[in-house]
Amino acid sequence: MLILVLLGINLLAAAVLAVIGEKRYAPEVNILGSAATFVASVFLAADVYYNGRMISGREYFFVDEFNVYLAVLTAFVSMTTAVFSRPYMRHEQERGRLGKVAMRFYHAMFQLFIFAMLMALLTNNVGILWISMELATLSTVLLVSLYRTPSSVEAAWKYFILCGVGIALALFGTVLLYFAAEKVLGEGSKALQWTNLAAVSGSLEPTVLSLAFVFFMVGYGTKVGLVPLHNWLPDAHAEGPTPISAVLSGLLLNIALYALVRCKTLVDGATHGNRAGQIMMAFGLVSLLVSAFSLLRQKDIKRMFSYSSIEHMGIATYAFGLGGSVATFGALLHMLVHSLTKSAIFFTVGHASQMHGTQEISRIRGLIKGNPLVGWGLMLGVAAIIGLPPFGLFTSEFLILTATMKSAPLLAPFFLLGLAIAFAALLRKVMPMVFGAVPDYQHNQRVSHTPVILHMILVLVLGLYLPVFLSQWLHGAVRLLR
Repeated sequence: MLILVLLGINLLAAAVLAVIGEKRYAPEVNILGSAATFVASVFLAADVYYNGRMISGREYFFVDEFNVYLAVLTAFVSMTTAVFSRPYMRHEQERGRLGKVAMRFYHAMFQLFIFAMLMALLTNNVGILWISMELATLSTVLLVSLYRTPSSVEAAWKYFILCGVGIALALFGTVLLYFAAEKVLGEGSKALQWTNLAAVSGSLEPTVLSLAFVFFMVGYGTKVGLVPLHNWLPDAHAEGPTPISAVLSGLLLNIALYALVRCKTLVDGATHGNRAGQIMMAFGLVSLLVSAFSLLRQKDIKRMFSYSSIEHMGIATYAFGLGGSVATFGALLHMLVHSLTKSAIFFTVGHASQMHGTQEISRIRGLIKGNPLVGWGLMLGVAAIIGLPPFGLFTSEFLILTATMKSAPLLAPFFLLGLAIAFAALLRKVMPMVFGAVPDYQHNQRVSHTPVILHMILVLVLGLYLPVFLSQWLHGAVRLLR
């Protein structure tokens, strides 16, 4: 019942907002629906915490330590993003960039997008996971093109084509997975259920599973934004509304990586080795290095932080591929703190862009003097995302580096090089934006500071102290994924 309530809230909110989405009170309805989803996710997490893993809905849904913490994270970030989008989207409407129909469309698609991500996390069926990922793609394609400018339509079209091809390849991987599973589990939906597949993974045909993982890696790797499958991501971030950039970087990339990691565990069980992990390590390390150097060349602030997202998803992918308790724990923690930090950064970036009327890095100046909370929010967010202590990303990256030095010491210099280049590039770009004189064209406006403050406090706390319940969740997930 908790799972059905959790999913039903978003569907109901999407239906309501499809009717009243242009009204003055529509943002409050959006916030209320997202807050109710978060409360339901907390109750679901508490149920798992006290009673253990569960399978429900005629075995179409399941919850364990891995997906429940991502479900809570998804619901939380979507709630804070809804709070942020209230003043942000109203300002866009006042500037004449969006009309009433576009606002109705935005609110309804936002809730549908959250529904698709939660469905992908909680389903026990590999086929429904694929459908949910496709639904998430379609809803965000429409949101990326919300402004209906030539550049936003082009970005949405590129997103649709690249991710559409990727999802098609993931479908072929799903077919191969079913082909191997039906020989062990028989025909029907039981051969597509994660719980059944995990139980018999050692009996699945290793050659077929290895081939299936290649298609999963390319298909879902496109959604993760891994190099060289990443070209859609910077354009989608730069041209879409900033709240959508926040949930794309903070949530959707996590969901795609979740699907990839689930597939890796099946391949590991079938091959009794780390063949899939080695592929993930290669993609992850290349993504880290390419995105780090790409940061140096960016002139658009949202494109710059989209490359930062590629960098950090590369780090998490590399860590999951490396395997072992320490690296897997670090990857899980990295997904959590990156989502919180990157969404907070996009919140401040959205306000900074509106204050200056541009996304060009060279024209955004004097943020701390113009609006101290926006300026310091961006500065602290960047300090966290580059891995400065005592923020949570320092802890996760330190764990991953430690595991690398133990299990793959020859890769440690490349890992450190990527981190160092990204560190220098982001500081070089951000320092002139937050300090210096306030330009004449900067104007102040009403902004929502609460989401940024809340996210940064959580990232700081997670760098200093990991609550017992969260530690148990993550350790439980590590045991599932080893």
